[in-house]
Amino acid sequence: MLNEFAKTVLVIVAGLFPIINPPATALVVLSMLPHIGDADRAELARRISINSFAILLASLSIGAYVLSFFGISIAVLRVAGGFVVAMAGWGLLQAPDDDDSAETVPKPRSGASLRAKAFYPLTLPITVGPGAIAVAIALGTGSPRHGLQPVHLAGVGVGLVILCISIYVCVRFAGHLERLLGTVGTQVAMRLFAFVIFCIGVQILWLGLSELLSSVQLNLK
Repeated sequence: MLNEFAKTVLVIVAGLFPIINPPATALVVLSMLPHIGDADRAELARRISINSFAILLASLSIGAYVLSFFGISIAVLRVAGGFVVAMAGWGLLQAPDDDDSAETVPKPRSGASLRAKAFYPLTLPITVGPGAIAVAIALGTGSPRHGLQPVHLAGVGVGLVILCISIYVCVRFAGHLERLLGTVGTQVAMRLFAFVIFCIGVQILWLGLSELLSSVQLNLK
């Protein structure tokens, strides 16, 4: 039983951690909101972690059924998600870059504004994007050799908690990197990661388009 529990935890963490990549996610969040206080950053990290847990749990448990109900394929999910991520990166690339950037960047407060920003776009699709959702759905549709048991459900829960704790820690302490880089360094990092976000979005979009084009070619044959 303990062996099955450990295997389930490792499968969840090993399958999703490289895709979510909490350290890189924290740097992206820093590039999008570089001038918020420690209290707001702690609240933001908490909300992103909770939202990520909910999305991943839903994807693992009912994600395949939801996509099937609406007739949405994984390829289409990647195209739509990649487009949203690319647009977010493009918006950051076009944002003003001057000495008053700290004043022009919106500073979320606790409440509705912070909750809205924490969910979109910081949780979905920046932290838990179409790639992570697709992997979670694939993991959720795989059945253990001896059938699904309570120990597997416990392993999934612990694996998701480990992932979300890592997300919280990375996002919560990303502000230390901002203070280390300084104003000019933070602006350079913002542009760099804006371009990275844009490239990630284009890559996800291309993966989805490639799958759609391949399916069309197979149908024509």
